[in-house]
Amino acid sequence: MILFELQCAKGHGFEAWFRNGEAYEAQAAAGEVACPACGDADVRKAPMAPRIAKARSGKDEEKRRQAAEIMRELVDLRRKVEENCDYVGDSFAEEARKIHYGETERRDIYGEATAEEAAQLSEEGVTFSRIPWVPRTNS
Repeated sequence: MILFELQCAKGHGFEAWFRNGEAYEAQAAAGEVACPACGDADVRKAPMAPRIAKARSGKDEEKRRQAAEIMRELVDLRRKVEENCDYVGDSFAEEARKIHYGETERRDIYGEATAEEAAQLSEEGVTFSRIPWVPRTNS
């Protein structure tokens, strides 16, 4: 196993484990490696310094355990949303307004909205939540 420091085109840095360098190259070429912060699959290896093993404190292990639990919960949340809600893509703000104003039947939806669209929905009193969306494949 090998740990790579990676960076997406938007500048987010993250780490990912791979069986070997060839496995990383194949997964990256297939678009299977995505940034956990934004989902961008345009990922490259970032410069990295060699790691020297050191003893981990109990505090470090607890932080890792908590981070892993949060990721599991976010993956579960994504699964539940996808199973129970209608995906409306970039039309999220428009569909949310139609539901809010009674122009269409009430249903649970999910999709994408810009920060500006989200601010406008909030100002109009439309109820919605923003969810940190983890990629399906967590390399």
